[in-house]
Amino acid sequence: MNDIHGQQAIAFDFVTETAQAVLQQYGFQSIRLPIVEKTELFCRSIGEVTDIVEKEMYTFNDRNNDSLTLRPEGTAGCVRAVIENGLAHNQIQKLFYMGPMFRYERPQKGRYRQFNQFGVEVFGLASVDADAELIALSARLWEKLGLENLELQINSLGSQESRAAYRDILVAYFEAHRAELDEDSLRRLTTNPLRILDTKNPDLKTLVANAPKLLEHLDAESIEHFEHLKNHLEDLGIDYVVNPNLVRGLDYYNRTVFEWVTTELGAQGTVCAGGRYDGLVEQIGGKPTPAVGFAMGIERLMALLIDQGVVPETSAQDIYMVLVGEQVQRPGMVLAESLRDAFPELRIQMNCGGGSFKSQFKKADKSGASFALVLGDDEVTQQTIVVKPLRTDQAQKVVAWDALVETLAQEFSEI
Repeated sequence: MNDIHGQQAIAFDFVTETAQAVLQQYGFQSIRLPIVEKTELFCRSIGEVTDIVEKEMYTFNDRNNDSLTLRPEGTAGCVRAVIENGLAHNQIQKLFYMGPMFRYERPQKGRYRQFNQFGVEVFGLASVDADAELIALSARLWEKLGLENLELQINSLGSQESRAAYRDILVAYFEAHRAELDEDSLRRLTTNPLRILDTKNPDLKTLVANAPKLLEHLDAESIEHFEHLKNHLEDLGIDYVVNPNLVRGLDYYNRTVFEWVTTELGAQGTVCAGGRYDGLVEQIGGKPTPAVGFAMGIERLMALLIDQGVVPETSAQDIYMVLVGEQVQRPGMVLAESLRDAFPELRIQMNCGGGSFKSQFKKADKSGASFALVLGDDEVTQQTIVVKPLRTDQAQKVVAWDALVETLAQEFSEI
């Protein structure tokens, strides 16, 4: 678990606010989902033999002895909500959600046992343009955030039928090389053999590289779907790499899968991943509904923003009000509120708690404000205020209260 504060909090807000703005450009709407779900939901959707269900979920029994789980990912809960609320019945839904997820795994850079994700899901569209639009959306987000050195990797898992046939071929290959497999791969061989392709063990690199390729065993419709996806990406000028070993760790994916990866966060370099899951809605109890989505780790993006030095300086104030004298506090607060009414886009900090003229100016300078507004007993009597620029060599000026809004509007228009 970790706290988010200071520069990290600025980066967190920058990621989430930018993501929401981009998603709204594409017509997505927000949905809020519970943190706790019935354990059965994740076992049915993610797959009981996946690492998440077997090793990583925080599961407990409540007072009624019902098994509940802190959500390890958001897609299953979103699908459940869509079914229960009838949101996908004969209609297209484009939804996004944000919030904490929980997995018991070894913490590393940008990865925590409580972490935050942005999830994006589209229901009711089977066509490849929905896949391409999601990838284009994510590419636009990296541009808006100012992130660099992200690589798009894509693959196709085919239909459930072609994937099952390939599974048999893959098992036969690894059985013939059983002596070369590590303990984790031997376990996966009988439970989830496609995950062996995604192993991080360097000793298995050659063995995995020589394994039969899923792309060579796709059904005709999946091949066509994948070719159209590549055409869309090329039309959009989005560079990609076909990674035949990209399989994703969850059982519900079919056809398109993709990841945005970086080498700047260590071995676990995925910052955004997703794909198509056309059978999941029916699997959980709804009517057959095509769907595609992705999730991005907010802490991973925060780490990249900080490492690449593109965190915006949003903490600085625009105006700091210096209030000196016993008779100044009440009119000073009234004046501060009137300025916030007039300039809702500006950050205006009023000095609270008193203090000497010198100490207040130190606070004003530390705040990063462009201007200090100085109000003392004499100014209250004369109904004037001193406007002192803090970041330029401009001379200070004395302004009447009724002319302050006009003066500040002029000053900030020139910054």
